[in-house]
Amino acid sequence: MAALNRFSKSFVKYFVPKEEGGLRRYNVLRFKMIGLFGMVALVPLCLMALINFHIYKSSLEKEQRLSTQSLVTKTKYSFELYLNERLSAVSFIAATNSFEELSNTQKLRKIFHTAKEEFEGLVDLGLINSEGKQVAYAGPYKLLGKDYSKHDWFNETRVRGTYISSVFLGYRKLPHIAIAVESITANGEPWVLRATIATEPFSKLISFMNLAPGVDAFLLNKDRVLQTESRLFGSVLSAVPFELPHAQYRGGNALITTEQGKFSATYVNFVQPEFILMAVRPASQATGAWFSLRTDLLVVLIGGALLITIVAFGLTNVLIRQLMMADECRENIMKEIEHTQKLSSIGRLAAGVAHEINNPLAVIKEKSGLMTDILARSPEFELNGVLERQIKGITSSVERCSAITHRLLGFARKVEAKNEWLNVNEVVSEVLEFLEKELTKRSISVNLMLEESLSEIESDKGQLQQVFLNIVSNALEAVDEGGVIYLESKTVDNGIRLVIGDDGCGMSEETMSRIFEPFFTTKRNAGNGLGLAISYGIIRKLGGDISVTSHVGTGSVFTITLPFSAESKKA
Repeated sequence: MAALNRFSKSFVKYFVPKEEGGLRRYNVLRFKMIGLFGMVALVPLCLMALINFHIYKSSLEKEQRLSTQSLVTKTKYSFELYLNERLSAVSFIAATNSFEELSNTQKLRKIFHTAKEEFEGLVDLGLINSEGKQVAYAGPYKLLGKDYSKHDWFNETRVRGTYISSVFLGYRKLPHIAIAVESITANGEPWVLRATIATEPFSKLISFMNLAPGVDAFLLNKDRVLQTESRLFGSVLSAVPFELPHAQYRGGNALITTEQGKFSATYVNFVQPEFILMAVRPASQATGAWFSLRTDLLVVLIGGALLITIVAFGLTNVLIRQLMMADECRENIMKEIEHTQKLSSIGRLAAGVAHEINNPLAVIKEKSGLMTDILARSPEFELNGVLERQIKGITSSVERCSAITHRLLGFARKVEAKNEWLNVNEVVSEVLEFLEKELTKRSISVNLMLEESLSEIESDKGQLQQVFLNIVSNALEAVDEGGVIYLESKTVDNGIRLVIGDDGCGMSEETMSRIFEPFFTTKRNAGNGLGLAISYGIIRKLGGDISVTSHVGTGSVFTITLPFSAESKKA
């Protein structure tokens, strides 16, 4: 504010003509108001724009990351299902046929052709004895008698019992994977049934991901060798030019750097075989949408700033003109009432002084009451009695001053009564509107059974609001999320009756017998135990009655009876 004042004075000094004192004052006020309006409007607008930039960028990146992560995870499950189906088929063939039966080439070919019709990608089927020699083969290649004893997949199968290899060339000189299952003959001799799977279905599964344009997806093994073709990093069996991210079963996101640039990668790991499915996109593509929107937001921001400036100038000029007219009128009126002001009565002067004094007296009384409450709650010490006597002296003096000022005010005006004719249904509706946000947030239903032709009563609206708010707030704390609170109003013989109930936790008989006692509360570390005590005192003061019924686990019901008026209660 000090900087604004200095700017206004400098601006006026150099750019505003030296006019008469009155007009110069208005010009200074005009520029101050323009600067203030601009700051009040433009600073929040700029802050909101910056926050929106950050939020939108973060949300966009998170949405893209989660979307790609979901696609990669679903495709991983498709790969696992594809491989497990074929592993189960090979295991079933090995389990339902003996070594001698599978050694029969005709029978092995029959089994192979049947399996090939059921399982896409199956290339051939071979039977290998314990020495690693292929003794039977069904397929398009001449591999009968081949020795696999020194191949990694054969040794892994002997150790694990089942094995799914990475993509390799082998004797076929074409990319494929091997699925092998070990079994044992009746004499205890181990043998292996091996199936070869083509890699074309892998590419088909990746194509089903329907990735956004510019996103490349591929399959890797633990040695960074491509198991499928990559648009960015080469063909099958090529090594990718970056280090693999830290292995996590659920996958994750990483930023990888290559000679081609930086890429945002989303990946997920397989357990068996040890594959990694990865989707990468250029890092610039991830923020491209944000940059395109940033221009639009900047245009809106600049346009809004210009509009605010124009409005500030126009509004300030209007206000200054009205202020000048008001000042002129005030000066004329002041001249007319200058003499009559000297004839003001001493009663009116006393009433004005009393009105001004009442406010600080109320503050003093409130502070003394607060000090009394603090002393009552604080541990005893030797000066407690002295302080209490001093506070009582302050309170007594304040009450004496208040009595004097109220008598002075009586010369000027008549003190209005607090009671008024009102409809309790309207008071209930106002209280529920006050609590509407909390009711909606916790999905609590409110059932209203209010009598449409409910009789009006003469009572204090503010105190009734306080009572209803206390009881409904207690009901809110008692019910769980999705609970029910109901209110029922009805005209009875001597007044009206309001019932407030809930389906909450309820109260025991011991608790119910003490709920109207001051400072009694069942809330740990919350509440002061005065709400229902004050409500009980208010209802009794208004000539009514309040009662409660409750059972543990079924809820509580408060019944409030109010007379039509104080006179009817006495009658």
